[in-house]
Amino acid sequence: MELANRIAERLGVELGKTEVYQDSNGETRIQIQESVRGKDVYIIQTISPDVNRCLMELCVMAYGCVTACARSVCGVLPYLPYSKQCKMRKRGSIVCKLIASLMCRAGLTHLITVDLHQKEIQGFFNIPVDNLRASPFLLQYIQEEIPDYHNAVIVAKSPSSAKRAQSLAERLRVSIAVIHGDAETDLLDGRHSPPTVRTTGGLPELPFCIPKEKHPITVVGDVAGRIAIIVDDIIDDAVGFVAAAEMLRERGAGPIIAMATHAILSADAPRILQESAISQVVVTNTIPHSSQKLQCCKIKTVDVSLILSEAVRRIHCGESMSCLFHNIGADD
Repeated sequence: MELANRIAERLGVELGKTEVYQDSNGETRIQIQESVRGKDVYIIQTISPDVNRCLMELCVMAYGCVTACARSVCGVLPYLPYSKQCKMRKRGSIVCKLIASLMCRAGLTHLITVDLHQKEIQGFFNIPVDNLRASPFLLQYIQEEIPDYHNAVIVAKSPSSAKRAQSLAERLRVSIAVIHGDAETDLLDGRHSPPTVRTTGGLPELPFCIPKEKHPITVVGDVAGRIAIIVDDIIDDAVGFVAAAEMLRERGAGPIIAMATHAILSADAPRILQESAISQVVVTNTIPHSSQKLQCCKIKTVDVSLILSEAVRRIHCGESMSCLFHNIGADD
């Protein structure tokens, strides 16, 4: 409700009157307590630890608005759940595609979100998707709240987040470091059935792919005596951030700051961060985390309601959204 109230306050409107509750058997029920006939409805849904309940609430609410003859239903979902499951792993499934189909079938006609885990996820939807960026607000925080940020180095805790780190480093005119290497060994495809059989019918045998060599984890870049800012889009169990901070401290980095857009902070993440070498954890309010802040005093919250409210206003008024992506390239 906090983020929804901030957006409504910036737009100068009141939140719609609805009632959402769970039956004793766990089913989700909604009651729209005012007319939405012929209106443009914007459903703001942040994600709590009970992810599946939040998704069902969004879908049931959207379907309720459609059956109540709303003209359009736009979902404002700052963090898209299941976005990390956007690739095939072993015999799993691309769950993010399923969630996208579910939202579209429920009646959403537009989606506003922030910093998708992979921007290609937009292709899972058959409705317009505006993938807003939190980087301007995080950059502003660095410039205003971190003294001597020109002596900082932006750190990517894995090669997959190097592009995000490079984008921030180029805008701040600072250098970049990448933690390279892979300690995990269980990410192989694992599909070995049916068992390999050598044919004798004259058909050529398929060549086997050479296995990858796992390089030891190391830091590529100079971090000694500098402020290290570890960046990523999501901070969940915080294990990766803490391991990166320990490695940076061993190499002489000064204050170590963790920065991410979405603060899931599940399980014991707040306690782990509190006891770690990280001095600050900078996140946005795309996900409510007030209870986690009580467990970890290092967490600093950056408000992004301004860009969400402006996106809603521009969509409602039929204005261009291009100014919200000013100086953001296709690779960002």
